[in-house]
Amino acid sequence: MAVLLIGPAGAGKTTVARHWADSRRVPTAHISLDDVREWVRSGFADPRSGWNDHSEAQYRLARRTCGFAARNFLANGISCILDDAVFPDRPAIGLGGWKRHVGPGLVPVVLLPGLEIVLERNAARSGTRRLTDEEVARIHGRMAGWYGSGLPIIDNSQYDVATTARALDDAISRSLASPPQF
Repeated sequence: MAVLLIGPAGAGKTTVARHWADSRRVPTAHISLDDVREWVRSGFADPRSGWNDHSEAQYRLARRTCGFAARNFLANGISCILDDAVFPDRPAIGLGGWKRHVGPGLVPVVLLPGLEIVLERNAARSGTRRLTDEEVARIHGRMAGWYGSGLPIIDNSQYDVATTARALDDAISRSLASPPQF
């Protein structure tokens, strides 16, 4: 199984994905798009400096790399969970690319806590992962586009990591029983 955990900066994607992968009874890998993007050391196109052709090219490369890794893990009997801030209104960095690179069995789930929560969590971040409050608010607002998409959405505003992971298990079970159309 390949799960794609979607959400804004500060939603808890990476923390939840790591916990979920660590607590599974079957071999499971965690693949973070941000981690792969940061493999580029010299010439890193930091999206905090503005989204442009260079940062988009590095994003696409990272997504293809993550997709290749996911397919490789799956082919060897290892489930995986990927995390990325996928935008519902930007095809260039949207869900279609993930489906193309990982395959048709991809199970997308959206983590979408309230704005106050993502701002608080973002404030605790450091390095290239920390965004301005304005950028976090803009990204969070765009993520609202996932409502009505048919994808499972988890509001983890009041959940700790373990509770969010259990909610993720429930959302995945529902998606496997009745796959969303995307």
